[in-house]
Amino acid sequence: MRVAVVGGGISGLVAAYRLRRALGEELDLVLLERSERVGGILRTEDIAGDPVDLGAEAFVGRRPEIPALLTELGLAQQLVYPAGRRPLIWSGGAPHPLPERTLMGIPSGPESVAGLVDAETRAYMAAEPDRPLHWTPGGDIAVGALVGDRFGEQVVRRSVDPLLGGVYAGLANSIGVRGALPTLAAALDAGAPNLSRAVAAALPPPSTAPVFGGIRDGYGVLLDALLSAAAPALETGSAPTGLARTARGWRLDPLGEVDAVVLATPAPVTAGLLRGVAPETADTVGEIELSSSAVVALALPVDTPLPDNSGILVATGEPLRAKAFTLSSRKWPHLAARDVALVRVSFGRFGDDTPLTWSDDNLIAAAAADLATVTGAAITPLAAKAQRWRGGLPQYAPGHPARVGAIEAGIADLPGLEIAGAYLHGVGVPACAASGTSAAERLIEHLS
Repeated sequence: MRVAVVGGGISGLVAAYRLRRALGEELDLVLLERSERVGGILRTEDIAGDPVDLGAEAFVGRRPEIPALLTELGLAQQLVYPAGRRPLIWSGGAPHPLPERTLMGIPSGPESVAGLVDAETRAYMAAEPDRPLHWTPGGDIAVGALVGDRFGEQVVRRSVDPLLGGVYAGLANSIGVRGALPTLAAALDAGAPNLSRAVAAALPPPSTAPVFGGIRDGYGVLLDALLSAAAPALETGSAPTGLARTARGWRLDPLGEVDAVVLATPAPVTAGLLRGVAPETADTVGEIELSSSAVVALALPVDTPLPDNSGILVATGEPLRAKAFTLSSRKWPHLAARDVALVRVSFGRFGDDTPLTWSDDNLIAAAAADLATVTGAAITPLAAKAQRWRGGLPQYAPGHPARVGAIEAGIADLPGLEIAGAYLHGVGVPACAASGTSAAERLIEHLS
């Protein structure tokens, strides 16, 4: 049996690993990756003598996929948790505490955003339950349209945009409620009379469990272990040029004939490969847009006076080039023990790829200057590294779940072909791992 996995990001690596575990050493497994390395938008690099993640650096703690993978692979000791510090929001040229008890920045009441928005906005929020709510059960609109109408634009720019920018490299106006906030959509569908009540119903119950988890020596440890356990014939620098059905299974050019294929590729690449076998599905996949971003990792003198917070998120419209700062040495206890202070600075939002055109030197200079502005500290990097992620994050626009449902229905008519990736059911690392697992399980059932 010969199976090809196209795409060596976390979705493809997990799919390959699951296929190998289920089908054994006899499986002829090929992994094709268009770049010269595996990992997709996960990348761990050495900075000032220690590993630092230049892509995602955390995962949602309530999801089980990554801890389970680490345990399966004998890496449970790599699991780490943050120190419990909270981030700040930079708005109006000053830092503010991140509002408590919000849903992706959407507050449940005006008291949550006291100090972050003005008195007029808080009064508008307080009167929100008295205004009729226009929501169509099963429908979808942009998060920004809903929150702006109910709570005002200041709440969108200063509370919601910073959170969504960190997850999707997008804005509230480019992200749909149903795709990004399914529990909120469910509360509205169930008849919540206003947004305040819907947010309160959608919030998870208070918990002392860590919100996030991480990997002590970076995601590279997990990527290497998955690749080793999957043991595929790895072909980097290899981008398939065509896909067609055959009597036996599939032909994947230039690889040749295979029994089954997993396309764990970004939405535009998947759309191109599907064009000849499922044109309508390809058109639907092609509707999913991508956002680009860049990350600069800075190693600073260990005594640099950084705030005692996990990070600083930047409100929309601030005269800064960066959109967020992760104060890694404050956020993660294992990084606090190092002999430098580590900070990650993020750039880029949906519709603005300008930072990706800057040179490394200019990106690093912008990161240092903006960090100095928000901390008031003198920033003198001892080492720095810039990483660009062009088209790294899909945008979950209004109607995204229905779009994904149509895509998956179209793929169901193509036995032996499965898809996986961040553009389907979540952009986080656990969701991508789950996507790879699901694709592999469906193929295993088909091949059996």
